[in-house]
Amino acid sequence: MEYGIQMYSLRDITGSDLDGALKAVAEMGYKTVEFAGFFGHPAEDVKAMMDKYGLTCCGTHSGLGDLLNDFEGTVKYHKTIGNTKYIIPGHDLSTKEKLDTFIAQVNEIAPKLRAEGIELGYHNHSHEFYTTGEGYQIHKELEERADIFFELDTYWAYVAKIDPVAAMERLGSRIRCIHLKDGDANGRGCSLGSGTAPVKAVREKAIEMGVGIVVESEGLEPTGKEEVERCINFLKSLD
Repeated sequence: MEYGIQMYSLRDITGSDLDGALKAVAEMGYKTVEFAGFFGHPAEDVKAMMDKYGLTCCGTHSGLGDLLNDFEGTVKYHKTIGNTKYIIPGHDLSTKEKLDTFIAQVNEIAPKLRAEGIELGYHNHSHEFYTTGEGYQIHKELEERADIFFELDTYWAYVAKIDPVAAMERLGSRIRCIHLKDGDANGRGCSLGSGTAPVKAVREKAIEMGVGIVVESEGLEPTGKEEVERCINFLKSLD
């Protein structure tokens, strides 16, 4: 199995040493990377770092604002690093008005991105599965009305008391990749195999569905590198 890593997991070093962080994850055995910011590095430099360590880009967590403010420049950057999955990592959808605006914006941008060879996706936390004070569920609205794919964060679905395997089955082809993640039922994350989330079942379902598996671990216990190394060692024990 080939696994990706969400670079937010190493946020204690990516801002000051992105090259060193990429080198570390490649040496551990991760094959692809999902970026959470580029920290001022030109796209050509980011691509050179990945090439140096035999990595490819499996996606990015990037805000909608970049596309709204500079569509052409943003597309050029992502094409240069070889990214085909532009994933919005969250957005303020706390009111129906904000949700409606967001859906209108992504529905306008998604076809333009698709024409450039890039898909537009959305990454959930737990709150998107709760009913808001105005009586709607954000994720349900996005599923029904937005021209996007979903990167299901299986851990946050679990925290929201959603069976992540059942959610993967239900969303089917709308899922292009998942976050494989562990932690307790109250939202405290930990390295894979150390929590109560159904990590093994989620992994098996992702393999069955043929969707990309991106590891994310947020605890920095005691450092990001050590935590994500525990994660991939756990996964290697399952292969």
